[in-house]
Amino acid sequence: MMKRKMWLVIVIATGLIFGAFGASAAQAGGTLVFGSSGDAVRLDPADVTDGESIQRMDNIFEGLVEYKSGSTEIQPALATSWETSEDGKEITFKLRRGVKFHDGTAFNADAVVFSFARQYDTNHPYHERGEWAYWGYMFGDVDKMVKIDDYTVKLTLKRINASIMTSLAMFTVNIVSPTNAEKWGADAFRNPAGTGPFKFVEWVKDDHITLEANDNYWREKPKLDRVIFRVIPDASARLMALEVGEVHGIEYPDPAHFDKIRANADLKLLSEPGMNVGYMAMNTGYGYKDANANGVRDSNEPWVKTPGYFEPLTKKEVRQAINYAIDKQAIVDDLYMGTAIVAKNGMPPFMLGYNDGVEDYPYDPQKARTLLAEAGYPDGFEVTLHVMPVSRPYMFDPPKIGEAIQSYLAAVGITVKFYQVDWGTYLQETEAGNHQMCLLGWTGDNGDPDNFMNVLYGPNAASIGSAGNYGFYNDEGVQFLLSQALQTYDVKKRAEYYRIVQQLIHEAAPWVYLAHSNQNVVFRKNVQGYALHPTSRKFFYPVWIE
Repeated sequence: MMKRKMWLVIVIATGLIFGAFGASAAQAGGTLVFGSSGDAVRLDPADVTDGESIQRMDNIFEGLVEYKSGSTEIQPALATSWETSEDGKEITFKLRRGVKFHDGTAFNADAVVFSFARQYDTNHPYHERGEWAYWGYMFGDVDKMVKIDDYTVKLTLKRINASIMTSLAMFTVNIVSPTNAEKWGADAFRNPAGTGPFKFVEWVKDDHITLEANDNYWREKPKLDRVIFRVIPDASARLMALEVGEVHGIEYPDPAHFDKIRANADLKLLSEPGMNVGYMAMNTGYGYKDANANGVRDSNEPWVKTPGYFEPLTKKEVRQAINYAIDKQAIVDDLYMGTAIVAKNGMPPFMLGYNDGVEDYPYDPQKARTLLAEAGYPDGFEVTLHVMPVSRPYMFDPPKIGEAIQSYLAAVGITVKFYQVDWGTYLQETEAGNHQMCLLGWTGDNGDPDNFMNVLYGPNAASIGSAGNYGFYNDEGVQFLLSQALQTYDVKKRAEYYRIVQQLIHEAAPWVYLAHSNQNVVFRKNVQGYALHPTSRKFFYPVWIE
C-alpha cells in the first residue's frame, strides 16, 4: 500500500518546544505555589473530565504528540515521528528512546499499548478500574493500538476521523507506567507516574498537591524545584493569598477585582479570549446505558428515563420558555463584567462551522409565560438546579449566576431550588443524569468543532453514568450529521454539517447558552515564562521565578 510520509524533525531543545528562556533572567530553583479553585478528582489522565485534575496531570504526564505553546498545532512528544496510510485509517508512530517513567521503568511500546488498550478493551485486566468517559467522547473511532517492535506502534481506526491527530495531544491518551499501575492497583489514580517534567510527591485532599522536578527528564530539567497546587475555593481569598505572597499565581479571578489587580505593581493579569462555553443544561429525560463502553448507542441499548427525569423539561415549549425568560446580556454585563460575550450557540464564534445565522432567544418574559401556558403550566412549577461549587474558566462564580437565573425564572412562575455538593460528586451526579437542570460548560480540548458538537450535544454522549451531553438530547438525526462531519476531510462539508446541527439544537432548546468567557490568570510579577493556552490547560515546565 502506498503511504504518505510525515516524518517530522525530532525536537529536543526545550527552547524550541516551549519558547526560548532568557538565559540571563532564568534562575534555577524555587517553589511555585498556584492557587486553584478546587481539588483534583483523580490523577489518572484517562479517567477524568474536569480541569482541576487535568491541570495537575499536565505537568506529570505526556502523550505521543503535544500542542505547541499557545496553540492547538501539534508537534512530537513521546513519539518522534509518524506516517499515515493512504486510506487514513492507520498511523504508525516511532517512539522516543531513552525516556524513563518517574518510577524508573522504561517508556516503550508496551506502555503505549497498555495506556490505550485499558480504555477500549473490555477484556483488559485494568478496564474495570475506570469509567474512561473521554474515550467514548473522542476516541470511539479507534479500533486498536498494537506493538510493532519496542519503539514502534500502530494505531488502527475503524473509520476516518478528521480530528484524530489533534485529539492525540489530549490528556486522555497520555502514557502511564504499567508497572506503577500494577503496583498500586485501584489506588494508582492517587499515586501517578508519568514521563513529564514534574513527579508526584503528595496529595492532601482538599488542601494541596505537591510535585517536584524530574531530575531525569528527557528534555532540560525544569527551572522550578517544586510546584504546589493549593486549593482556595473563594475568589477573594485566592486574590488575598496572591497579594500577600502566599501563592505565586491564581486562576479564575473575579472580574470585579480586575482594577485592583491592574493597580498593583506586584501583580500581572494574563487574559485572552477563551475557547469555551458556559451554559445551563435541561435534562430532557432520556439517556442510554452504554453496556459495552464503546461510546456509541447500539441498537440493543434502548433509550431509558434518566434518574433526573422531570416531565416539564421533556417539553420543547418549556425549554424554549426558559430560554426566553433569562436575560443573558444582563448576566454577561453585570456578572462577567466585560470578560465574556453572550453565547447563542454551543461553541465559540471563531470555530469552523459556527452558525452566525441562528437568531438567539431574546429576553422576553411575556413570551416565556405564553409558552409555559401553552405547554400546560400557566402557574409554572418547581425545579431543582445543580450549581457548581467551584469556579470554572467559563463561569467564575456559579452561585451568583444561579441566583440570577433563579430570579429571572421566578418572574415567569418557575421556582428554582439550588442543589450543591462537592465537585467530584457533582460531576458524578450530572454524568449519571441525576439533575433536572445544571450549570456546567466546556473548554475545548483540541481546537476542533467535533470536541464541542459531538462531545456535548451528540446523542452518543447521552450515556447514563458517563454523559458529556448533560441535556440528554437524543435526536438521532443530529448524531448522523455529527458522525458525517467527523468522517470527511472536506472542510466545507464539515462546516455545513455543524451549521445545520446548531440550528436544530437551537430549536430543541435543551441548553441555555450563557457566555463565551476570556481565560484569565494572575501571577506575581516575578513569575516568568508562563503562556496561556487556548485549551486553558496549565503547563509549568517553562516557568521560573526571578
